[in-house]
Amino acid sequence: MKVDLAEATMNYEALDTGMRDYSPRLHGTLDAVMEPSLDAHINPNLLQGVEMDADGLAVTGPEAVHVTEGMFSELHSVVSEVGVPVTATHFDAQEEMLWMGNHRGHATSFFGSTMGRYSSFQVHATDDIRHIQSLETGVLFLSKCNLKCYTRGGLVMFDYPMEEGADMHSLLMTDNNTLLMGGLQNYVAELDLNTVQETQKFTVEVPGVAIVRQSSRFFFCGHTSGKVTLRDPRTFKTEHRFDAFSGSLSDFDVHGNLLAACGFSSRGLSGLACDRFLMVYDLRMMRAVTPLQVHVDPLFLRFIPTYTSRLAIISQTGQCQFCEPTGLANVADVFHVNTVGQLLMSFDVSSGKRALAFGDSGGCVHLWSDAPDVSFNDYSRETDFALPCLVDTLPQLEWNHDLLPLSLIPMTLTGTEPLLSDWPAALAAPRPRRAPPVDPEILRTMKTVGFIGYAANPRARPRNQVPYKMKDTEQDYDSYSQVPESPIGRDQEPHLYMVPKKYRKVTIKYSKLGLEDFDFKHYNKTLFAGLEPHIPNAYCNCMIQVLYFLEPIRCLVQNHLCQKEFCLACELGFLFHMLDLSRGDPCQASNFLRAFRTIPEASALGLILADSDEQTGKARLGRLIQSWNRFILTQLHQETQEQEGPQAYRGAGGGASGGGGSSSSSCPGSSGESAVGKLFGCEVENSSLCRCGQETVRSSLTLLFTMRYPEHNPQEKTVKEYDFAEILKKSICLEQSTQAWCENCDKYQPTVQTRNIRCLPDVLVINCEVNSAKEAEFWKVQAEYAFLKARPKVESGPAVPAEAPPMPSEWCLDGEEDVASSVGGFARPEDLRHTWIPLTLKMSISKSQGLQVSNWPGGDELSAGEEAGEEADGASLYDLVVTVPHVLDARTGGNLVAHIKVGETYHQRKEGVTHQQWYLFNDFLIEPIDKSEAAQFDVSWKVPAVLYYAKRNYHAKYDLRIQKPIDASVLLTEASLARKQRKTHATFIPLMVSEMPQAGDLVGLDAEFVTLNQEEAELRSDGTKSTIKPSQMSVARITCVRGQGPNEGVPFIDDYISTQEQVVDYLTQYSGIKPGDLDAKISSKHLTTLKSTYLKLRFLIDTGVRFVGHGLQKDFRVINLSVLKDQVIDTVYLFHLPRKRMISLRFLAWYFLDLSIQGETHDSIEDARTALQLYRKYLEVSRAGGPDQVRKVLKGLYEKGRQMDWKVPDGDVGDGGGGASPKRAALFPPVAGL
Repeated sequence: MKVDLAEATMNYEALDTGMRDYSPRLHGTLDAVMEPSLDAHINPNLLQGVEMDADGLAVTGPEAVHVTEGMFSELHSVVSEVGVPVTATHFDAQEEMLWMGNHRGHATSFFGSTMGRYSSFQVHATDDIRHIQSLETGVLFLSKCNLKCYTRGGLVMFDYPMEEGADMHSLLMTDNNTLLMGGLQNYVAELDLNTVQETQKFTVEVPGVAIVRQSSRFFFCGHTSGKVTLRDPRTFKTEHRFDAFSGSLSDFDVHGNLLAACGFSSRGLSGLACDRFLMVYDLRMMRAVTPLQVHVDPLFLRFIPTYTSRLAIISQTGQCQFCEPTGLANVADVFHVNTVGQLLMSFDVSSGKRALAFGDSGGCVHLWSDAPDVSFNDYSRETDFALPCLVDTLPQLEWNHDLLPLSLIPMTLTGTEPLLSDWPAALAAPRPRRAPPVDPEILRTMKTVGFIGYAANPRARPRNQVPYKMKDTEQDYDSYSQVPESPIGRDQEPHLYMVPKKYRKVTIKYSKLGLEDFDFKHYNKTLFAGLEPHIPNAYCNCMIQVLYFLEPIRCLVQNHLCQKEFCLACELGFLFHMLDLSRGDPCQASNFLRAFRTIPEASALGLILADSDEQTGKARLGRLIQSWNRFILTQLHQETQEQEGPQAYRGAGGGASGGGGSSSSSCPGSSGESAVGKLFGCEVENSSLCRCGQETVRSSLTLLFTMRYPEHNPQEKTVKEYDFAEILKKSICLEQSTQAWCENCDKYQPTVQTRNIRCLPDVLVINCEVNSAKEAEFWKVQAEYAFLKARPKVESGPAVPAEAPPMPSEWCLDGEEDVASSVGGFARPEDLRHTWIPLTLKMSISKSQGLQVSNWPGGDELSAGEEAGEEADGASLYDLVVTVPHVLDARTGGNLVAHIKVGETYHQRKEGVTHQQWYLFNDFLIEPIDKSEAAQFDVSWKVPAVLYYAKRNYHAKYDLRIQKPIDASVLLTEASLARKQRKTHATFIPLMVSEMPQAGDLVGLDAEFVTLNQEEAELRSDGTKSTIKPSQMSVARITCVRGQGPNEGVPFIDDYISTQEQVVDYLTQYSGIKPGDLDAKISSKHLTTLKSTYLKLRFLIDTGVRFVGHGLQKDFRVINLSVLKDQVIDTVYLFHLPRKRMISLRFLAWYFLDLSIQGETHDSIEDARTALQLYRKYLEVSRAGGPDQVRKVLKGLYEKGRQMDWKVPDGDVGDGGGGASPKRAALFPPVAGL
């Protein structure tokens, strides 16, 4: 065989790396006698051994294949797409298939050694396929900026786009679910195939990694610079480096302890030349051995270790040479691939090392093997083939046969005769299928653009599914939503009950401005503050409101201050202070819930919910809020008691469960009790009587009681009628039989346990324990009994005058309502429906009769004689002040709300009027309601959870004055939590006693934040982004600088905030916070707790200083502080024109102050100082010309911003060049003279 050396010499300069342009010599010569029906680019040499049928289709000719056993030779050649280069070939590792991908992004697979076409599909519209990798379930295809996975039949499994600017070339499977992707960029990406998410990104040197291989010890990365780096499999750090070639690397392979590489050498001005010496390295000694000279120009090489470590070296012109890596190459071992003048573009070896595949630039794939019936893999699974078409394989029918069923004979409709299956028109009428009604939520939120409406998907039905049978009830409610976990109402189909709109779960609609344009006033027209629901574990918002509207608790926690970092009483006090200052704007309990998540007892009780449980509605909120109620009362009792005296109370936690555990024998009100114990505490006496006669009596303190319901006798068809007061008495004075240890018998014996109370609490807290369908049915039946019993009394009530007074509205005062005293305060028959609990209870306790509980008419007071006669017996009236129901809503999974009777003092502070009113609190929705609604519980959707009854005028004996527990000492020097901090690293000077701020003083403030949870968003059908849940931020650094005096601009607070929660993003580019800065073990910063820095800011706020900063609204929101508007000077709004964009601090500093700030990262000290200087600038401009001059200056600012596209020039600020501030230019005359 003769080889033309001129044709065999490779012209590397004419080749483009992406093979987008082809030199003329790559196409072969065209023959003038080519068939006109063929492609004009086809090479007739490719059709050797191929015949043409009458229709011009190529049919494989009868040429026989001769393969010598043990020697590689060509077995088959097939054309995939004529004239399109084959850029990737790959032997399937699971099945007997060969894959190829071409320059136009098309993939084709061939089955077995016969190369029968199996599947063919388009992978990418424009980019070439650069690497193919088979998996158990599919095949991966890597292109320049995309990774796609297809089934072997051609269905898409996933599509993963790369970052902008990526130029991927190779991938490597590190295990079954993880792969590495490298290319001509400065990183290697690691991808998890289970989640199809990037897990890590390893930085590499430019120009990147073009080839990746793996052994048990290293990752091997081949670079286009001619180097091969050996990297650690765990950290990807470079362990060794081989400088293989001076020009570029072409290919390399690893086997055992050997690494062989081929490439190009630099020849000075003549460019690169193919190096015929292979570089071989010994991985045991990490050094090169003798280079191996070969007789071809190597482009590809692979180890083929069948018996020895043979190397296959392939040139681009089709020459193939086999040799040993440590021996001499023999010219006799050179073979030739019949490429018919085309160049080889890809090469692969099967896993069994018995088959070779070559792809050339003409679109042909060549299969070489050492056996005619070669198997690609040692163990391959069976391949699934498409079912054959059965139309042409129907059996022959002998229709003349007498026994042949006529139904087997196909019949054509040739005439107009009707068939038996055609129903006459009189008996059939066309009924089109009725379209399902549009969800009301879609209609409510829909925005119309032209004639097209857009709305968020409420996810009420599975996608693209409609129930076949339409029910009338489904027009009002959706039965395909998720049913909540609570078993209540399952038998009654809870989805058929419509939840009133004000009771449904409210959500915040976030825009690109965040919360700034959300209309909270639409949900709350009062001056009371709601609570935002998007924070983790915000299910307890309703109970926080309950505690706030108990005046003694509000005053107690605001007067409480201790040294504990995570104290719920302190955090509640801070939160209640915000609720006091708010004028209808919602607050968020982020700091309180952050401390709540750190309490071990809360986690042990299962009160810390995962985000998934909250979002999917899996949590059983009714039972959860009752446990939370018990926990918070116990926790507040312990924390406030510790402040009064560490030894004052022991073991309060057991008493809160309503059953015992405390050894304290003092009655509430003694010196050893906290204010929480005085308010909620009730001393109980637990008696255990064994059948041997031994009686044990223990005293304990309980803070709440749990309802216990009578067992229903299955033999009785109906449930007995019970009065609420009767059930409550039995639940308080509980008697039950259980196994207990008897000291006298010295073993466990059946004992009768009895509980009695010695005194009455000021506030009676009741957990309803309606946690199953049995208890819900009991409430429902008792409410029906109460309705039937009270309805005649209302209908036959006092005579109505000719002009009846108007019915009480939602806004009327309790004292102004027409009260029907005979039925407990309800004036209308409909108010009595679903009502079992009374609005007022009368409770008394005496030595002779014990505890007495009875319903009391709502409008009546104890007469003077009754008060005198029963004062000795402790008779008191208890009014219902709080009900907390669990709302069952199948759309959202349910939510918790609170009905609260807000007292006179709260209305006096907020509205300047003195009256009482019931309100519904549903997170940030607050609405006045009638008192009858607070006591109504339709258990089909509104299940009672917690009740609070308060003794009349109970707060008169409590000191309701709020002292200011925060003093100036919080600003003095404090120790840092960081172990490695040195005094030389101090970035601030604490205030001296003589520098203590006064009301009206300026303080520059800036804060930096880190991200705890990323935001959750979805892309709407119109292309806009909708934020479902915002990112959860945490303050990481707070800086305050002096705003006046000789030390103006010097920081006096620069605290880094230690956090125990996991940080997902330090936002270093914007915050300047680096990993480790918030870790007390390794940080060199002044590290403090959030509570410590919070107290400093609270003292400054209470003092009345004015804060100057940029974007302070967001800063105070994340810090969780409420500041009066008069105390905030925000440069965002000072330098802002209406209906214009907000301007960044960096641009303002460049424009007004000739300063370059925020270069690489943000520094809070620099930002706070800059904000102060900008405020001084603003004052100078306003004094010079008043508001007109300020507006003129701002117009010039916006004009310059539009010219600069709001970007600060890169040049040195103030150098007079392109980066100079316009301070000296005529464009800005007002500031030029300042």
